[in-house]
Amino acid sequence: MPYKVGALLLAAGFSRRFGSRKLAAGMPDGRPLIEHTLANLETALDHILIVSRPGALDDWEPGNRSLARFDGAEQGMGASLAFGVSRLSDWDGCLVCLADMPFIQPQTYALLAGQLAPDRILIPRHNDRRGNPVGFGSHFFPDLARLDSETGGRRIIETNKHFLREITVEDPAILQDIDTPEDLRRFQQPAS
Repeated sequence: MPYKVGALLLAAGFSRRFGSRKLAAGMPDGRPLIEHTLANLETALDHILIVSRPGALDDWEPGNRSLARFDGAEQGMGASLAFGVSRLSDWDGCLVCLADMPFIQPQTYALLAGQLAPDRILIPRHNDRRGNPVGFGSHFFPDLARLDSETGGRRIIETNKHFLREITVEDPAILQDIDTPEDLRRFQQPAS
């Protein structure tokens, strides 16, 4: 029986380095950045939970997507991750995805989801560098649900190395998060 693996999409950040609401930033086709991330996820996965905060996605309509608003996002990414994981009662694993990574290919998400199991942690690699999303099996959900800082799941990965698998992918976008408007312009340029 295949495992139920979904995406926990973290979209609760404050976009301080971007200078405006990053997830609403327009892409060349006119759609907001978050829509690109979601389109790639929805091509690969059936289950997606978006974790946001009040005000982060104003003027954006989630449609029929699952959206959980977290009032404590100022506590950091770890707290947002804990909040989201506490709502995944029937998932066997989740890919912890960042909303500001709109260029990750659907096949990358599908590859990682297909290799995730309840007792496994997955990290994608490209050109010998670790990237995102990181996959956690449900065995690690209780520890993730107790996070409360900016460090995210790093400590859990470090203390459970024997459950970790690194997956080599041909997708450079696993290394491309958007922090500034310059990042967005640079990553949108065709490779030469």
